[in-house]
Amino acid sequence: MSEFSNWTHLAEKAAEIDNDLYVKYDVKRGLRNADHTGVLVGLSNIGSVSGVKKVDGVNVPAEGKLTYRGIDIKDLAEGYLTEKRVGYEETVYLLLFGKLPTRDELERFSEYMKEQRKLPEYFTKDIILSFRGKDIMNMLARSVLALYTTDDNADDISTENVLRQSISLIAKFPEISAHAFHGMRYHYMNKSLVIRHPHPKLSHAENFLYLLKGANGYTPLEVEILDLALVLHAEHEGGNNSSFTVHVVSSSQTDTYSAIAAAIGSLKGPLHGGANSEVMAMMDNIKRNVKDWSNEKEIEEYLAKILRKEAYDRSGKIYGMGHAVYTLSDPRAVVLKKKAREVAIEKDRLHEFNLYDAIERLAPKVFHEIKGEKVIAPNVDFYSGFVYCMLDIPVAVYTPMFAMARIAGWCAHRLEELISAKRIIRPAYKTLAEEASYIPLSERG
Repeated sequence: MSEFSNWTHLAEKAAEIDNDLYVKYDVKRGLRNADHTGVLVGLSNIGSVSGVKKVDGVNVPAEGKLTYRGIDIKDLAEGYLTEKRVGYEETVYLLLFGKLPTRDELERFSEYMKEQRKLPEYFTKDIILSFRGKDIMNMLARSVLALYTTDDNADDISTENVLRQSISLIAKFPEISAHAFHGMRYHYMNKSLVIRHPHPKLSHAENFLYLLKGANGYTPLEVEILDLALVLHAEHEGGNNSSFTVHVVSSSQTDTYSAIAAAIGSLKGPLHGGANSEVMAMMDNIKRNVKDWSNEKEIEEYLAKILRKEAYDRSGKIYGMGHAVYTLSDPRAVVLKKKAREVAIEKDRLHEFNLYDAIERLAPKVFHEIKGEKVIAPNVDFYSGFVYCMLDIPVAVYTPMFAMARIAGWCAHRLEELISAKRIIRPAYKTLAEEASYIPLSERG
């Protein structure tokens, strides 16, 4: 056995804890109660997520509901879509300031966001392109930390300064992500290097498509659905892993750049931000192995193979189905699916959309037959990857786009933690190690 293999064995042994001890000491692993609801660790006025209702003291599956500052996400989306305008800037305003803006307030806020888009001089060359990387999330986190060095008041945690920093970062995420992607293509895929400057007249969503694909690389409907996707991903209550990370790190009163970089690190994890790319890989496998996409019996049989660990990655998971909170439905998936069908028609990919729709209907039935009583429904990731694919957005950009949206919620949660909580987060861990005596080096075997 090599030295490092021996160290690995020792480290694994030192880190291992008997699973039964978690039960014995009633440890809330993952900060989850026995009924899978989250342990109450804070209060928030920002977002609310629900997927069950109480009936005689028992949690019963219910249609999912997501609200931003008390407003149902379905109503928010329908409101601005009906008026045929974009909604992300309005959503950022709502999350940060707790109310819907007037027309004048929205115009002034949108203009201010546009003014904040530009990165510091030489930043793209010196930070994004010179320090090359194969993972855009890592490059995004690195860039956020580098922006700390360009801020003369980086450590000031007054509300005014944190708000200034927040809006600046929200505005800059599209440019950082797009430039990081083009740098990755240039260095690692032998593609031409294309660097565009932010467009001062475009909306947040359209500006990103412009930076990524150029002025003629997208349609108005593509802008509409990307803007919708950003709105739907902007916030998801304080208990999601990355937002909770913001609360934990902000509770130490560290700077905004450190808190947001930590959240990016959380979102980078495949159990949090990478689900839509997992869905896309699974769907590619299904498309290859299901010969007739209109044959529901054939689809059912292949889904059963996936659940029985006989097909795809042998994990027994149908990616994009099920959620930690939602049961009967994920409201984000419901809203996104409707618009996704319109894009599928525009892109002549309705047959592919119909396959997604069939899996959405059939997977819960197959799951029930093989795995039991748990109720599952498609989550937002089931359709978001397909949407991004139809927009010809590379898979490498999927999770950075999640960060582009969710930073609005992160910044709102940081402000709430600094203004209201005012106590460093310090939960308890029970120590299992028995007391031991120090043994001099000369006496160790």
